[in-house]
Amino acid sequence: MNRVLPDAFLCALDRGISLPEAWQWQRAWQKRLIEAQQADAFTAPELLLLLEHTACYTLGRGSDLAHLHFDPEAPPAPLHRIDRGGEVTHHLPGQLVAYPVLDLQRHRCDLHWYLRQLEGGVLDLLQELGLEGERRDGLTGVWLEGCKVASIGVGAKRWVTQHGLALNVSCELSGFACISPCGLQLPVGSLQQWRPDLTVKQVQRPLARVLTARLGWDNPHWINEQTLLSEIGADG
Repeated sequence: MNRVLPDAFLCALDRGISLPEAWQWQRAWQKRLIEAQQADAFTAPELLLLLEHTACYTLGRGSDLAHLHFDPEAPPAPLHRIDRGGEVTHHLPGQLVAYPVLDLQRHRCDLHWYLRQLEGGVLDLLQELGLEGERRDGLTGVWLEGCKVASIGVGAKRWVTQHGLALNVSCELSGFACISPCGLQLPVGSLQQWRPDLTVKQVQRPLARVLTARLGWDNPHWINEQTLLSEIGADG
């Protein structure tokens, strides 16, 4: 009997992951999908990472340092410039980060469409929680009663994506005062303001489920960190 390969691996991490470590994993998987694409072998599984970062700040490719309210030479937490769009954002425990690494040639070669799917996944999740999120015209992200609860920034190479979304679930918000999040002078919120007992772990799999539906994965397969590292290691 022929083994049916999953169209995506889903991996939820249960420890704090540094930004450089997660970025290395994404780039390794991106390389795998690009090599499969070049070989016309579109069977290599895509990937969805779900994790919490240790505290840090990230700058997009063209981010303006004016949106930092601290000396970039002496940041209050590690500061990284990475290859995504968007302005500065803050990652920390209590925030659920989702990194889909996928080949848009298998879906739709349109980054704007992709951004709307990520927003839509967050809106779907909020609806399941009995909350009514919203988009803002001309902006990327998700708001709840005027507070931004999800930031989104992506990058792509040969239509293979990196980075993704960050959803504030139960995180401490004081670190956002050190920046103009996403370059905006708008309030930031976390879901615990509306659902006080909510935890990151409780929303990991529901977020994976709604993103799986949005991205059209029919046969996703859950893996653990050990399997993830083994798969990455097997690719060299």
